[in-house]
Amino acid sequence: MRNDKQLLVITHLSQLISLVTGFGSLLLPLILWLANKGRVNQMDIHGKSIVNFQLSLIIWFIICVPLILFFGLGLLGFAALGLLSIILPIVNALRASRGENPTYPLTFNIIS
Repeated sequence: MRNDKQLLVITHLSQLISLVTGFGSLLLPLILWLANKGRVNQMDIHGKSIVNFQLSLIIWFIICVPLILFFGLGLLGFAALGLLSIILPIVNALRASRGENPTYPLTFNIIS
């Protein structure tokens, strides 16, 4: 296995593709993770945390839909999740560049 911090950083930042295309924030990191998890050191850990984070975001967005009826709390949830989906990939890309493990709060451990 090789150490490739640049690929780990790119994998984290690939979540931001949805800002340009409108979709792909789960698909692109999933492809990068599956293609490189046996070749790049730490890719399995980073890939699992990214996919878990993206799946958790989908679940949280679904939870926010009925909360719109309760005084617009769902709209606040949408705004908070939108900010987190931009900020956390950048923060964890910086962590990956320093060789640290990623941390995504409010994430369900779906893929372990």
